[in-house]
Amino acid sequence: MKLFVIGTLPSSLYNFRGELLQHFKGISSDINGLATGANLEDIKAVEQLGAKYIDYPVSRSGLNPREDFKTFKALQKIFKTQLPDVILAYTIKPIIWGAFAARCLPNCHFYALVTGLGFAFQRGNWKKNLLMKLVVILYKTALKNADKVIFQNPDNKQVFIDLGIVPEHKTAVVNGSGVDVKHFEVKPLPLTPKFLLIARLLGDKGIREYVKAANIIKQHYPQAVFQLVGPEDPSPDGIPLEELTKLNQNNSVDYLGETSDVRPFIDDCSIFVLPSYHEGLPRTVLEAMATGRPILTTDVPGCRETVINGENGWLVEKANVEQLVDRMTWFIENPLEWQRMADASRAMVENKFDVHKVNAELMDIMGLSK
Repeated sequence: MKLFVIGTLPSSLYNFRGELLQHFKGISSDINGLATGANLEDIKAVEQLGAKYIDYPVSRSGLNPREDFKTFKALQKIFKTQLPDVILAYTIKPIIWGAFAARCLPNCHFYALVTGLGFAFQRGNWKKNLLMKLVVILYKTALKNADKVIFQNPDNKQVFIDLGIVPEHKTAVVNGSGVDVKHFEVKPLPLTPKFLLIARLLGDKGIREYVKAANIIKQHYPQAVFQLVGPEDPSPDGIPLEELTKLNQNNSVDYLGETSDVRPFIDDCSIFVLPSYHEGLPRTVLEAMATGRPILTTDVPGCRETVINGENGWLVEKANVEQLVDRMTWFIENPLEWQRMADASRAMVENKFDVHKVNAELMDIMGLSK
């Protein structure tokens, strides 16, 4: 059996799907990871997991018909040459163009893993609404022959069903990508209020709200620390460093750039924050929970699955700076509650979000269980 796992970023193959690739080794010796623009270190990391790496062209953001057609033709050529038996594609472009390309393989099983609805599903001006209509049409047409469409939260699943993209009997839900609880060990909580947000510099990650809240909090609690870790992003929703600097004119937030290992930053924080507008199921939050950290996130699809209000953290309304400030203040004024919430976070991860449990569910959905 030849297995293909298709993403966009090479690092996501080993950071987010690494355990799954290793899991596949139990049923196949021919596992392949597809992404774009890998360097030698990326390729080595994928190969160390027991998979071959195959590069293909794909633009992560925007709709450029010429570039997207190149992606489709490249995948079609790879499929015709390699003849995979099972394909698992995740994120929008690999799912859509991978599904179309897979039609050249009548006996191949295609599975789509929807890791979030993304910028394309956020309503707004006429351009955003037009983009959403186009993406819905592409998804619906592409996924017509998919064996299963797998979601990371029930809200995203319902959106696809309500929009007529996919019938309910073809859908399934898993608890995110999971997290390796051995790789993310419990660490002692710092004694000072130190907030951390790890995310790409995108508007819909709540970066602007986080900085605005930090500006307000620092006026009243100068001892509080706010950190931000993550790379710039080329998508239309990206926040340039120039804008971040302007927002952060009071230097309330320490921007620490991007990293290949989030653990030292999570270890050093006392409260993890993700004010996102939407998620599939946020991996960084799971990693913080596994480390034993209280969580402050938004009451939106994906994020709300990670928090029981008052037990392991708090949920706030998206894009609501006032509520963010209120709950940050609560954390600062109630340090004796941190450990209780940290313990609850770790227990929730072990019970619900362990990567081995999630991968077993995926294997079962794909009919690959031993």
